[in-house]
Amino acid sequence: MLKDIILVLVLQLVYVPAFTLRTIFLVKGLRMKAALLGLIESLIYIFGLAIVFNGEQNMVVMIVYALGFGIGIIIGSLIEERLAIGYTTIQVVLSHRNKQLVDQLRIEGYGVTVYEGEGKDALRYKLEVLTKRNQEEGLFEMIRDYEPAAFIIAYEPKTFKGGFLLKDMKRRKKKKAQGND
Repeated sequence: MLKDIILVLVLQLVYVPAFTLRTIFLVKGLRMKAALLGLIESLIYIFGLAIVFNGEQNMVVMIVYALGFGIGIIIGSLIEERLAIGYTTIQVVLSHRNKQLVDQLRIEGYGVTVYEGEGKDALRYKLEVLTKRNQEEGLFEMIRDYEPAAFIIAYEPKTFKGGFLLKDMKRRKKKKAQGND
């Protein structure tokens, strides 16, 4: 019985993160990775249920199954957060045009578009920046260094086309890798 409880918990701790990642891969258009995880996920699901429903209906095993599911959700979301798959569009709203920030972002290889707009009491400046999700925190830090009072919003675009961004993102990644050696 203890063996079944531990096995069910371990299976759930693998199954649910696989389920979480499969869903994210599907949303991001990574079909082959999603299919592979779906295969693994379905095998684990079948084995887990077989243990839970094998022979006597043990309430402890069922509770551990549910507990493993909940913990698996947390683990899956932490894994996804670490992987940071995809891109993010950052909108930065400034109370004044910060040329130093814009120039530094461009030096670092970010594509930046600057808009001028009418706020409630004064002109506002909006920067739009596209970056990989795994580089988002570094971008936030840079913005805060130059403009601590900036209002920052992040969105995840599903697709985009054209522009020079991919080439510059690869250049920035290569430059960071060389700096870390």
